[in-house]
Amino acid sequence: MAYHLQKPILVEGPAGVGKTELAKSVATWLRLPLIRMQCYEGLDESKALYEWKYGKQLLYTQILKDKINSVIGDAATLTHALDRLHTFGDVFFSHQFLEPRPLLRSLEAPGGAVLLIDEIDKSDQEFEAFLLEILSDYQVTIPEIGTVTAKVPPIVLLTSNSTRDLGDALKRRCLHLHIGFPDEKLEARIIASRVPGIDARLMKQLVSFVQQLRTMDLKKVPSVSETIDWARVMMLLHTAVLDVDVVRDTLNVLLKFEVDVEAAGKQLAGLTQKAREAGG
Repeated sequence: MAYHLQKPILVEGPAGVGKTELAKSVATWLRLPLIRMQCYEGLDESKALYEWKYGKQLLYTQILKDKINSVIGDAATLTHALDRLHTFGDVFFSHQFLEPRPLLRSLEAPGGAVLLIDEIDKSDQEFEAFLLEILSDYQVTIPEIGTVTAKVPPIVLLTSNSTRDLGDALKRRCLHLHIGFPDEKLEARIIASRVPGIDARLMKQLVSFVQQLRTMDLKKVPSVSETIDWARVMMLLHTAVLDVDVVRDTLNVLLKFEVDVEAAGKQLAGLTQKAREAGG
């Protein structure tokens, strides 16, 4: 729908459930370059849209200074000389002195691109408002050059961990997609695709254990990315089945806060036993 309607997709959900991976998969599937812009507090258009190549401008200034006599030497009047200088001055703010950043690169991509605006909720509201022209018309205005319009509109995915509420104007311009934590069956399919060669019984045990952790009152429950990392760790350790000792030694792969590790540690025996029963 996003491709045919030429509308961005706002992908919301907890961290680590695959929002960024979705953009990578779309780019791979469509065989388009992925252009990623990581958002953060204080991000402005000079980092997101373009910057001027000041070093190149200074070099051009020096060349013009050395050649000033040949430029205006035969000018009959001061007005004539200024007109000639003005012609050369315009070159300073032309496209050849422009350093495109992710937004401009995505608009100028000749065959189109997938633009990932990652963690838009971490940026300021002012930057969110700045994006509206690009998200609605796939164009942007550069004061010194004019309006740059995409020949092939990029496929835009914005991700959000919902750390703040986004503006209505931004949401109206986007299709909405929410990705939550997967159920056991889907998570097992994800692990099988990302960790090839893992034993089916061990995989079921891992998934069951993680699913149990997500029902606990933790500061940060493990996400899909942590499950994948944990499965890879088990492969490296040549683990055949889960046991309390190996789970305790690797629990920090799943849980990122010590209070969560301590809380889960108190129930480790029961959680591990249930996981082993679920794995068969």
